[in-house]
Amino acid sequence: MAKTAIVILNWNGKKFLSQFLPILINNTKNTDSEIIIADNDSKDDSIEYLNSNYPEIKQIILDKNYGFTGGYNRALAQIDSEYFVLLNSDVEVTENWLTPLINLLDSDKTIAAVMPKILSLANRNQFEYAGAAGGFIDKYGYPFCRGRILGTVENDFGQYNQETDIFWATGACMVIRSELFKNYGGFDDDFFAHMEEIDLCWRLKNSGYRIVYCPNSTVYHVGGGTLPNNNPFKLYLNYRNNLFLLFKNLPKKGFYRILFTRMILDGISALLFLLKLSFPSFSAVLKAHFHFYKSHSTLKVKRKIIQSNSIKSGHTEILKRSIVFEYFVRKKKIFSDLIFIEIMD
Repeated sequence: MAKTAIVILNWNGKKFLSQFLPILINNTKNTDSEIIIADNDSKDDSIEYLNSNYPEIKQIILDKNYGFTGGYNRALAQIDSEYFVLLNSDVEVTENWLTPLINLLDSDKTIAAVMPKILSLANRNQFEYAGAAGGFIDKYGYPFCRGRILGTVENDFGQYNQETDIFWATGACMVIRSELFKNYGGFDDDFFAHMEEIDLCWRLKNSGYRIVYCPNSTVYHVGGGTLPNNNPFKLYLNYRNNLFLLFKNLPKKGFYRILFTRMILDGISALLFLLKLSFPSFSAVLKAHFHFYKSHSTLKVKRKIIQSNSIKSGHTEILKRSIVFEYFVRKKKIFSDLIFIEIMD
């Protein structure tokens, strides 16, 4: 088995495989790595395409669509490599993209996961929404990135070309130690998709590990390849999973206050959807909260386990203010405008 397993979780992605797989193969030559396609029960002709054009590439065929979380958990459980690369099928890698990431992990055992610079395939001078130059969150669990805050996405002119610790690495392109992925239970299956990588990174950081952004590696991402941003199911997953994320990982101090505030903010968001007559979006938020309440007993068990294994609760990569307030009221539109000086209690 190769030192590094590059695992693409595919679901009806023949279009992306035909576009980006040849580039991936060409740009990972002469590296100690293996490309593996894990198929989440695709209904297109992805498998036929792979069998005809790339019979040498290993496939893991799943019996149904387990989502991003379940699909990767089941596939990675069958792979024995030192490092896992989780790579979306709609990512275009560049020459020498992998080596800097592996070298960074090799250099420091306290680094659990790394991610490259992620730029937009459609606008190659612009950061990509889902990962940009590394992920962060605010005290209420709202995620944002260096290079992307809410709806503002920056052009890349080298302003984030410094290696730095981040709070979360995007699942679009993440390299993680296989031992830690497995020892920490991988992704939470209940998330299905969206924010599962933030949950995993938070758990790892609570145990004292680092998540690091590597500017010496660049990839280009289509983004929204499976579900568009305005899809009600995607909206439901984001609202529900954010509550899951906070309930599981918030430290004891301030837990109820922060969670309650976030729920109030979600209520305001739902009312805004209603005022705009966006009934599917309004319904998605209500459904997310109903599922959260229904999952309370399961979440309590998960939280107890996580809190008992945590050795660190304060993280400088959590903004101790509301990113929504900073953005809309204080007009802090780009990451360099933000000041991370306080550790979240």
